[in-house]
Amino acid sequence: MKRLLICIALIFFNLTYSQVNKDSLLSVWQDEDKTNSIRLNAIDKLMRSYKKTQLDSAFYYAHLKLDLAQKKNIDLEVGRTHSYLGIKYHRNGKSTLGLEHLEKAEEILVPLNHKKALISLYTNFGMVYFDLKEFDKSIDYFTRNFRFDLNDSPEIARKTYTDLSPIYLEIGEYDEAVKCLKKAKALIKDGNKSALLANSGNFGMAYFYLEDYPKSLEYYNEALALAKELNRPFEIAITEVNIAETYFKQEHYAKALAANKRSLKLINDSEFHTVKPYVYNNIGEVYKGMLEYSKSIEAFEVAIKYGTLHSNDFELKRSKRAIYELYKLTGNYNKALKYLEEMVAAKDSLNEINTAKKLQKLEFDKERLKDSLQNEEAKLKTEMVHQAEVRKKDKNKNLALATGLFFLLISGGLYSRYRFTKKAKAVIEKEKDRSENLLLNILPAEVAEELKEKGEAEAQDFEMVSILFSDFKGFTGMSEKMSAKDLVGNINECFKAFDATMEKYNIEKIKTIGDAYMAAGGLPMNSKTSVKDTVLAALDMQDFIIKLHKEKEAKGEHAFEMRVGIHTGPVVAGIVGVKKFQYDIWGDTVNTASRMESSGEVGKVNISENTYDYIKDEPEFTFESRGKIKAKGKGEVEMYFVSLK
Repeated sequence: MKRLLICIALIFFNLTYSQVNKDSLLSVWQDEDKTNSIRLNAIDKLMRSYKKTQLDSAFYYAHLKLDLAQKKNIDLEVGRTHSYLGIKYHRNGKSTLGLEHLEKAEEILVPLNHKKALISLYTNFGMVYFDLKEFDKSIDYFTRNFRFDLNDSPEIARKTYTDLSPIYLEIGEYDEAVKCLKKAKALIKDGNKSALLANSGNFGMAYFYLEDYPKSLEYYNEALALAKELNRPFEIAITEVNIAETYFKQEHYAKALAANKRSLKLINDSEFHTVKPYVYNNIGEVYKGMLEYSKSIEAFEVAIKYGTLHSNDFELKRSKRAIYELYKLTGNYNKALKYLEEMVAAKDSLNEINTAKKLQKLEFDKERLKDSLQNEEAKLKTEMVHQAEVRKKDKNKNLALATGLFFLLISGGLYSRYRFTKKAKAVIEKEKDRSENLLLNILPAEVAEELKEKGEAEAQDFEMVSILFSDFKGFTGMSEKMSAKDLVGNINECFKAFDATMEKYNIEKIKTIGDAYMAAGGLPMNSKTSVKDTVLAALDMQDFIIKLHKEKEAKGEHAFEMRVGIHTGPVVAGIVGVKKFQYDIWGDTVNTASRMESSGEVGKVNISENTYDYIKDEPEFTFESRGKIKAKGKGEVEMYFVSLK
């Protein structure tokens, strides 16, 4: 939540608005009779006029400018354009390419020592490294601006202090953030209200994290007044959200609710709907604090609606956890269990996302290391040529010896880099293995492999699959007698044992639905023993539950009893969904297997005639014919109880 507040508030408090005549600039650029300086200035303004939604145009004109500046050997404009492309490519999700452009700009601009261009470059570096969470590097580049005499550039100094403040907030150095903001405020000139708005909002944030809520409110109210005066609807809305948060921390729930609702009205009237899950979650927390639980649940459910719409996994997890806790608090354990399962699923989804981000970061670091090694190799080749020329002109043995030692040192450095590269690759492989294991927890190995190779997995028909269903008897009644913690603990104990049984017999677990467990034998790879193995797995499951029931009864604890049913026949199997996808199966065979379970008896394994026909000659089984039993939606169906001899 902290990073969300910092990113939303500080980005939008620093919005600027400008308009340029693009047609006029384009005509200047296309007029080759104009001087290079005039044309470059026009194309520079044109490329900077395109915002986030028009990056293709920005890149197009930037590369036109770069080509002309390189042809005419105008190094300053080459460097400035690389700097511009660096931040733009980073904002477009291509951080490796962005840093390459920034480094090229640094190589060109540092020797020129052009103050304005270098300050812009160091600021771009600082923003990129902040987004990459490399905060030490971000601080280093921002503070390089202070190497220049900024007495004649107070606005640059103010912006640099302002840029430093969110980094210190992010790493928890709140006092340092306050110092930067005080320095920034002292540099605001001529009543610059946009600057004052950013400064007041950031001060409010800093004092919020310092838990000085009265002072935080004082600054937020200053920011609110300025945002209204400047007619900035979104900044008004975000400031209202921050004010609501501050009132909530002080348990002034009525004021917090009013501020959240004012914010929500502005957001509803604007295009910034992605903030809705966060605001509705805040409203839910306020109603909870007011002990109005039904209204609290309603607000969290709306947050789930918008969180799903905008793929905000963090806020979805927050909503579901809150609803789970509210249902648990009010004694509605069935609904609490439902949201607990959804909350766990949301957590798994976040773990997948975080793993992917870690892999992306490692790949990024690997590319950076590769580039570094290539640069070292190029430098080494250049040095070798230079030394060869020296040896031709001067055959001094001492110089030759020094050169040899130099190459030895370089080789040692390259060897060290090589070892580091191997370690980095090992880390990347480890993260990839973790990611693959996570995928294998969701999908069968063959399906996972197909998904990795092709980016998709086709649905398949299987002619002979044994579907197993289990269900606990009287689960709803028992859930009312147990705490949510004990209930989930008991279910988890059983399902962990079932998972081990499925692995033992090479049966594919499909899913759990509440207290029901579903698995399938014979897919994605069939075998001659798949039907027999599925029945053996079912008997092991019943044996585990019967023993556990006896142990818990002896201790006076609640224990489950279970029905299990199996039917064998054709199914269709495949992946459903894009987010939180899962491997699932469909067909009449699935419905019939479910009826086998519901028509069975506690402690026994009930199988259909189809399944019986496949295993009736197996010597280790004994069968009890039940005759034709009426099954819902199926009419009368031949059924058998199966057990071990």
